[in-house]
Amino acid sequence: MAAAGNPLSSATTSTEPPATATGTVTKHLDFSADSVPKRIVLSPDQRSYCLEALTAFKDKRYHSPGKIDSEFSALQKNRLKASEMKSRCSVALDSTNISKNRYTDVLPFDNSRVVLDPCKDYRPSARGYINASFVSISERVSRFIATQGPLPHTFEDFWEMIIQNRCPVIVMLTRLVDNYKMVKCGDYFQAEDGPRTFGNICVVTKCIKTSHTSLILRNLEVNYIESEEPPLHVLHIQYPEWPDHGVPEDTLAVREILNRTYDVPLSLGPIVVHCSAGIGRTGTYCTIHNTIQRILGGDMSALDIVNTVAIFRSQRIGMVQTMDQYLFCYDAIIDELEHLISDDNGEKTP
Repeated sequence: MAAAGNPLSSATTSTEPPATATGTVTKHLDFSADSVPKRIVLSPDQRSYCLEALTAFKDKRYHSPGKIDSEFSALQKNRLKASEMKSRCSVALDSTNISKNRYTDVLPFDNSRVVLDPCKDYRPSARGYINASFVSISERVSRFIATQGPLPHTFEDFWEMIIQNRCPVIVMLTRLVDNYKMVKCGDYFQAEDGPRTFGNICVVTKCIKTSHTSLILRNLEVNYIESEEPPLHVLHIQYPEWPDHGVPEDTLAVREILNRTYDVPLSLGPIVVHCSAGIGRTGTYCTIHNTIQRILGGDMSALDIVNTVAIFRSQRIGMVQTMDQYLFCYDAIIDELEHLISDDNGEKTP
């Protein structure tokens, strides 16, 4: 692994409010309705990393597509068997927790699941359960929580997870209801006016903005109702046009999410990413985000995308579900590297 390069220019700003009565300082993102991702200025080393990676990815994508087919085939051959899932997902399969899973075949592993403490469900067998998994590769880049689209009876659990892990950003890669009128995610955030309460948790929408790529950006404040601490500021980014089991028509919106999130200070909590099941679109986004960040940090092992997906699958079942999604990882990474290089020198990449 190469040494890390210079840090990214910040696309979002972390602020340090005054210390609270308990003496702690709560960091959060500074987001307003007019915020835009800031231009990233590459260091000479970062430019070199991007050029090397771009050459490698373009050569494989356009001149050796069979290698990409083989990579995904190998991933699929190593998919977890049902018997293995049963032994590795024992908490998810406990009778107390079965109803908390949107899909019976998408469950978090015992060793990488998010554990809520304290748990709203006081039955001991619940064991702080939520269908969510910690996903990461390196401490030098963003950490993720990959999770399912919340169910109505898990809304409070979801927000409990956000508060307990101090999550600054939620990336939502689905509609609430798809074109076939199938419910893909519960409405855990929208409010026409005033706050929404979920048990002992209050969520207030401070502002809403739609970007030029049809992302919906919401600035939320989240807190316990009785708390005297400052609320947690959460940037909620929804991309409703990404089809289930498919890919977008272009990479623009995904790369805008990336530019708004991949340099969130590591001192803040993990970035939450979800779609409906929390593996296909979620795994695809996490792979793109992680790969670009590692390349900018000089970690050229990021060129091995099949290994990245394999590591993510070891932490949450089925991350990146389809061949189209796997190819989209390559396309989005290539487009973003070209953008970074051309934006850096004001010229188009040949």
